[in-house]
Amino acid sequence: MNRHSLSALEAWLRSLGAERSPDDFCLWLWQHPSWLAEIRLDIDDVRVSWSVGKKLRQRSFPYGLSRADVEAALLAGP
Repeated sequence: MNRHSLSALEAWLRSLGAERSPDDFCLWLWQHPSWLAEIRLDIDDVRVSWSVGKKLRQRSFPYGLSRADVEAALLAGP
């Protein structure tokens, strides 16, 4: 993912169906039928928090991973 520009990463998140938070430039919200994900483009990694009902699961993915690997992990959900 570190080979992609910020605008390319933003376009990729939009293509997945995520929307940028109006309150936080680095936070993206992604509503899936089974869960809600908050995706934060942090300095060193991409941090994801999935909410399923009252359960919360968090993961971080370093920018050194491929975009395909991160996308597969995101789509797999919590």
